[in-house]
Amino acid sequence: MKPQNILLIAFAAFALSACGSRKTYSAADFALEVYSPVHTSNFSIRSTADSCATLISVRNPWQGARQVEQHLLVLRGESDCAVDFDGPIVRTPVNRVVCLSSSHVALFDALGEVRRITGVSGIDYISNSHIRSHRLCGEVRDIGYDSNLDFELLAAMRPGIMLLYGVSGENTVLTGKLRELNIPYIYIGDYLEPSPLGKAEWLMIAAELCDCRDRGRAVFDSIVVRYNAVAQRVRTHIDRHHPDIVSLPKALLNTPYRDTWFMPPARNYMVQLIRDAGGDTYTVSEEGNASLPVDMEQAYLLAADADVWLNVGSCNTLGQLTARNPKFAGMPAVQHRQVFNNNRRQTPAGGSDFWESGTVHPDLILQDLAAIFHPALGVDSLTYYKRLE
Repeated sequence: MKPQNILLIAFAAFALSACGSRKTYSAADFALEVYSPVHTSNFSIRSTADSCATLISVRNPWQGARQVEQHLLVLRGESDCAVDFDGPIVRTPVNRVVCLSSSHVALFDALGEVRRITGVSGIDYISNSHIRSHRLCGEVRDIGYDSNLDFELLAAMRPGIMLLYGVSGENTVLTGKLRELNIPYIYIGDYLEPSPLGKAEWLMIAAELCDCRDRGRAVFDSIVVRYNAVAQRVRTHIDRHHPDIVSLPKALLNTPYRDTWFMPPARNYMVQLIRDAGGDTYTVSEEGNASLPVDMEQAYLLAADADVWLNVGSCNTLGQLTARNPKFAGMPAVQHRQVFNNNRRQTPAGGSDFWESGTVHPDLILQDLAAIFHPALGVDSLTYYKRLE
């Protein structure tokens, strides 16, 4: 059955008495798009004409998803509502938020609403200072990982909303248990976004949950302005100083995993950042959002042509990198000390702030990459990256 038909059935008896006389709403009444995403098409926020309720719709929130659509009904304020909706329902502003991904923490932090978070998965890997300082007094709890979530703790915490993270599909055991415990949830697919600004734009869902939509717009608009300013500065620099440039600095990404080197597709988050920063990189496909394996010999040929090597896992020195594979020592990027890792900011357990606060600060990541590719831009220091010595 098509998602639209399911939605029509689900809303057939949706009755609301918040804004005057009782009225029965159908799915068609959620026709007012109160926020129209510009840099992503993977979520929408629609409202009834009287703004008594909104509907958050998330599309394809995990790898390989096709025509998957999930919905969260958001009731406004203290309105007296009678609802017959077969899906998660929240009332704003939400309190006691639980996040399964560190990037979800960043969405609330960008809005100044991180205090609403009372639970996370893997607290040792969270960089956010509020989360780390409030774990000691028990105001923020670690609810565990994946199939080892502490459901007894969750039941005691009574979250207002739980933000989920899916890799290859819906965790039906988890969502079934959450429904049993009457804990609302929604999958957040920000990690799949090929656009850095599209990834940051998911903060508008957090803004809707916190009932601060206007503030969310202002925060996101400022991110867009800063990102575009850095990208424009790079374009101006290239046009002014290298008008006849034939090729841009070439970046090699990642390291082999179990003798397999994965390269990103063309529509990829890091690829877009590199290109906006005035660089280029190797890609394996024009479609899809998953990295694909490349033959090791082919990977070494690409590495021999690379000017810069980025994102080399947990390595903190060139010695650690070359210890993994002696062949790495002969790569031009290693010999010329042009290896940069995105782990300048990490927790003692190894949690990366690049994938946390970097979610809502793509402008700072872009500035780092622009400085790496074009040192003449004169950027004094890097935020998320460091040169390996």
